Amino acid sequence: MRTHVLPVAFAMILSASLPLSAQTTGRTPYQTKPLGGIKWSQEKPVDPGIDAAELESLYSEIAQEPPHDLKGIVIVRSGRLASERYFNGDSIDTLHDIRSATKSITSLLMGIAIQKGLVHGVNDSIALYLQGLPRDGKEKIRIKDLLNMRSGLDANDEDLSTPGDEDNLDKSSDWIHTIYTVPMKGVPGSNYNYCSINAFLTGAIVENASHMPLDEFARVNLFEPLGIQDYRWRHVPINRITGQGNLSITTRDMAAIGELMLNDGVMNGQRLVSHDWIAESLASQVAISASDPYEDFYGYMWYTKAEPIDGHNIEVHFASGNGGNKIYVVPSLQMVVAITSSAYNTNYGQRRSQDILWRILAAASLQTKLAR
Repeated sequence: MRTHVLPVAFAMILSASLPLSAQTTGRTPYQTKPLGGIKWSQEKPVDPGIDAAELESLYSEIAQEPPHDLKGIVIVRSGRLASERYFNGDSIDTLHDIRSATKSITSLLMGIAIQKGLVHGVNDSIALYLQGLPRDGKEKIRIKDLLNMRSGLDANDEDLSTPGDEDNLDKSSDWIHTIYTVPMKGVPGSNYNYCSINAFLTGAIVENASHMPLDEFARVNLFEPLGIQDYRWRHVPINRITGQGNLSITTRDMAAIGELMLNDGVMNGQRLVSHDWIAESLASQVAISASDPYEDFYGYMWYTKAEPIDGHNIEVHFASGNGGNKIYVVPSLQMVVAITSSAYNTNYGQRRSQDILWRILAAASLQTKLAR
């Protein structure tokens, strides 16, 4: 897969890089400048809210792990950088392909397009925004059906034999035309069926409605306000951006997206995404635990799961990408955890990230109990 970088100018300056000693030891000084564009608390906290010994034990185990493909962990607690550690050659500046966690960001861009009046609403037919869409049942697909992975298209990323499998797009010289030829299989809005072409079409609608490439729309309306300066996003024929994946950003930038979700779409007093869109994105709209053991519910391209920690469940919302790339949002603990991993197409990447989350949640819960 080829990746392209468009030259972009930014008005905001990201905080200065940490010294090498901090990158290698993981003992990150508390920031004196905005991190990821969000002004997290700048005074050093007396207690970051996570058991330090437990974290050090976790980091030590990861560093010795044979696959050597876990790349970074950033933890934010109560609006402050609580811990940060990089592994296997990565640093605070490393761009990482977050794969399908990109879908959750594309969903935010759709919410912004609706907020700006470029798209009327989620109940609109996708035919209103996709010129030349065949009237073979696809005109009955609503934007909401794309966001909920219930489009009814004959596409399943877990089944290579389906016409809409993502791998078929990689062979295409015109992605939109190829998707238009995918037949309908079910009734839109009925059954959950995870497929990347739903997110690609979501991005295409934003592009058509805004008359901007998706990465440029993201730069102006999301990335620049968050201080996300450096990124790559895959371009495909003809003149499209892959809304379903292949966005490369830093682990800190992932945490900034998570903090935006935790703060109800507001950054530094500026609302970037509407309250309603954040609420609907994180809502338990579609039950999916029967088909995926790592998730309970699906919203607008964001997952929700109740994680069992110390005898009780902690609700976690998250973006998820191949290999274990995650943006975890934990409202009850006022915490965000971003994990980057290059364990692509393995049978352990997702499980490992979940295990790391459990360790962090337990460390945070333990420290919370001790503080009482």
